[in-house]
Amino acid sequence: MTGRVAGKVALVTGAASGIGRACAERLAAEGAKVVLTDIQDDKGREVAAAIGGDAIYLSHDVTSEQAWIDVVAQTRGGFGRLDILVNNAGIGLGGPVTEMSLDDWRRQQAINVDGVFLGVKHSLPLMRASGGGSIINMSSVAGMKGSANMSAYCATKGAVRLFSKSIALECAQARDGVRVNSVHPGIIDTPIWDTISDTIGGEGASNASPSRVLNLDDVTAVATPLGFPGLPSDIADGVLYLASDESRYVTGLELIIDGGLVAR
Repeated sequence: MTGRVAGKVALVTGAASGIGRACAERLAAEGAKVVLTDIQDDKGREVAAAIGGDAIYLSHDVTSEQAWIDVVAQTRGGFGRLDILVNNAGIGLGGPVTEMSLDDWRRQQAINVDGVFLGVKHSLPLMRASGGGSIINMSSVAGMKGSANMSAYCATKGAVRLFSKSIALECAQARDGVRVNSVHPGIIDTPIWDTISDTIGGEGASNASPSRVLNLDDVTAVATPLGFPGLPSDIADGVLYLASDESRYVTGLELIIDGGLVAR
């Protein structure tokens, strides 16, 4: 490892598993002090312990404004600064719009959209006081294109996409040294897949028969030009680039990591 984010402090939500865990591990391996947050407390503590060093875990419901205030305060108290925010926590609830309950719609909005808003709102003052930094909001290819039976999920990820662009311009106008970008994973082998695959057949597979498309490999073969699913580490590598000074002139970007799905 080359210390690409050495000396920086990173906060990663949804870090107990999947993409969030991979991001936390990658940033720590490259020299960052990492605050991992999640609601899966046992798993979160295990990941922080495995990372070791200065990594800490905090229990954190991203839909709670007070929880965000507390997490940022603990980050300030423990490390004195914040340089990197990875708004990764999210859920995927699919299904026909006529069958989705209002409660499920609101729950997905609260986690995927409100959580990102609150993270930016409460992290920005500390990042600005630290001299700037990088905010990385996890969207999806579902935020780039529509997909049948994924309307609610697409709505949340599209919101994250344009929210990120707007905040990028707001920070640039303020000359505060904070860059804001969104990352758009395609079909990635993570636990979120289990919550949507039985209902929708996977991102990008709206033209495929649900009876044929029953698992991750089948969906990938149908939907993705490269023909295989991505790994959480593929997304973490993109996050590392956006977190590092290598992307010092990059803001408002949509970083698509999808095996060519959107290009099709």
